[in-house]
Amino acid sequence: MAILDVSEELKSLSSTMESIEAVLDLGKIRADIASLEEQAAVPSLWDDPENAQKITSRLSYLQGELRKVEALRGRIEDVGVLFELADAEDDADTRAEAGAELATVRKAVDEMEVRTLLSGEYDAREALVNIRAEAGGVDAADFAEQLQRMYLRWAERHGYPTEILETSYAEEAGIKSTTFAVKSPYSYGTLSVEQGTHRLVRISPFDNQGRRQTSFAGVEVLPVVEQSDHVEIDESELRIDVYRSSGPGGQGVNTTDSAVRITHLPTGIVVSCQNERSQIQNRASAMTVLQAKLLERRRQEEQAKMDALKGDGGNSWGNQMRSYVLHPYQMVKDLRTEHEVGNPQAVLDGEIDGFLEAGIRWRKQQEK
Repeated sequence: MAILDVSEELKSLSSTMESIEAVLDLGKIRADIASLEEQAAVPSLWDDPENAQKITSRLSYLQGELRKVEALRGRIEDVGVLFELADAEDDADTRAEAGAELATVRKAVDEMEVRTLLSGEYDAREALVNIRAEAGGVDAADFAEQLQRMYLRWAERHGYPTEILETSYAEEAGIKSTTFAVKSPYSYGTLSVEQGTHRLVRISPFDNQGRRQTSFAGVEVLPVVEQSDHVEIDESELRIDVYRSSGPGGQGVNTTDSAVRITHLPTGIVVSCQNERSQIQNRASAMTVLQAKLLERRRQEEQAKMDALKGDGGNSWGNQMRSYVLHPYQMVKDLRTEHEVGNPQAVLDGEIDGFLEAGIRWRKQQEK
C-alpha cells in the first residue's frame, strides 16, 4: 500500500472515529460511569438485589463500551506508527504486519459505526426472541431449532447472557416454538433486523426417498419492557392456565403443574413459560413476554399510522427475509440487502454479524 493511500486511510478512519465518539457522547458515558460507581459503592446496594444487578450490569456495559472506543482510537494511532517504522527500516515483514492490522482496525471501526445507527426508540433494550416452525412439517420444526441454536451461538460468541423462557417440542424432531431473552444492551436494535420469515432448502433428512424439501420458520424480536413503558394489563382480561412442563419426546421434566400459559383475551395473544420450577416465577416470566408483545403491538399500530400519513403503504419490510440453501448449492442470502455467504454451516453456527450489519445499514437507508 502506497504511503499516500495509508495516510488517507488513517485520516478517514480517524474522522469516522470522531463521528462515532460524538454520537456515543463519551463525556456522558464517563459521567454515567462515575455516577454508577458511586451507587455501586453504597454498602446497602445488595439489599435490593434486582436494582443492584441493574446498576452493576449497566456499569460493566458502559465501562466495556468506553474501553472499546479508547482501545480502537489507540489502535488507529499505533498502526500509523507501525507503517512509519516499516518505511523507515524498509522492512517488508513489518509493512505486511501493518497492512494486516490496518484491515482489522478498519473492520472494527465499521462494526462500531453500525452501533451508532441504532437510534430507534427501543434499540438500546435487551431482546426477547420468539421462533416458531411454519410450513414444512418436521423439517420446519428442525429448522426452527437450528435457528434457535444459531442465535444462542451468536450471543455466546459475543458474551451476551441468554435465558430460554419456553420451548414447545415437536413430536418427531425439532421444536414448534421457543422464546428466549438476550440480556445485553442494544440486543433488540441489533436483532430486530432478523424479524420475518426464514426459508430453508435442503435434502430432507426425514424423507426416506431423499427428496429436496423447502421449509419455513418465523422469527419475532421484541424489546424488553421497562417500568417507563406503562403497559397496563387488566387481570380480568387474562385467562391463566397451568400445566406440566414437558421435554423432547413428551418426557416429563417436572412432577408438578408449574408451567404457565397466559391468554390476553382482547387481542388473543398467548404466551407461556415453563423454564422455572416455580409456578410463580413462570407466571412472572410469561407476564414479561406478554407485556413485550403488547408494547410491540402498540408500536406497530403507531408505525402503521405514520406509514399511512407518509403514503408508505407498509411495504418497507418484506415478510420473507432470508434463504438458507443447502442443496443443490450452498448459499445463505438476505432477500432485502442482497448480502450473501457461501458457507451455510458457519451462519447456522452463529456467524451472522455480516447479515446484522447489512440489515441495520439497509434499515437506516429505508428511513431516509
